[in-house]
Amino acid sequence: MCGNNMSAPLPAAIVPAARKATAAVIFLHGLGDTGQSWADAFRAIRLPHIKYICPHAPIMPVSLNMRMAMPSWFDIYGLHPDSGEDEAGIKGASESIKALIEQEVKNGIPSHRIILGGFSQGGALSLYTALTTHQKLAGVVALSCWLPLRQSFPQAAANNANKDMHVLQCHGDADPLVSFEFGNQTAKMMRTLISPTNVTFRSYRDLPHSYCCEEMMDIKRFIEKQLPPISDE
Repeated sequence: MCGNNMSAPLPAAIVPAARKATAAVIFLHGLGDTGQSWADAFRAIRLPHIKYICPHAPIMPVSLNMRMAMPSWFDIYGLHPDSGEDEAGIKGASESIKALIEQEVKNGIPSHRIILGGFSQGGALSLYTALTTHQKLAGVVALSCWLPLRQSFPQAAANNANKDMHVLQCHGDADPLVSFEFGNQTAKMMRTLISPTNVTFRSYRDLPHSYCCEEMMDIKRFIEKQLPPISDE
């Protein structure tokens, strides 16, 4: 049942645009968190024409944490490159995120004006979703994370609409949970799947499995560049 209970629309914490929304950021939190903490973080760097959507993952048992129930996008068995993966859960969660993107398109924001992102498990899901969707995105912000089901690539991305998307990947060099090397390996693989010059990997000295002010400023600059205001705002 892991990850397959997300057929209903995902609840979310939302930071509305200060004026007409002509772009959106959809950002997925990490294991055990909710969207609210990231909505608060984005409120501090918000741009007036952008809507920030931070959905909440469903509650499910997580193998990594002794089957304790907590907010999780899919089950996690381990955080090492050779750990087993919840393939059905990852794919099911990805479909829910694609549906969320489609909902914003119906609300009037074209997919190429949407950045998808996330932290840790949420970042992993954002990378997988961007590489497997037919929806053309403005880019991805992937923090302290990895690419799930990487053995399925490049085949899984054969019909991907985002071969030229821009990716900002950020990782602390003191991360004890998702190792910096795992993040670096992920960036190298991303450069084989999309235009390599469009993948930026930034490291942060002494940063554990968290984020920092410098990183948030890098994220703000990336969003400003990929989602500039448009003339009819």
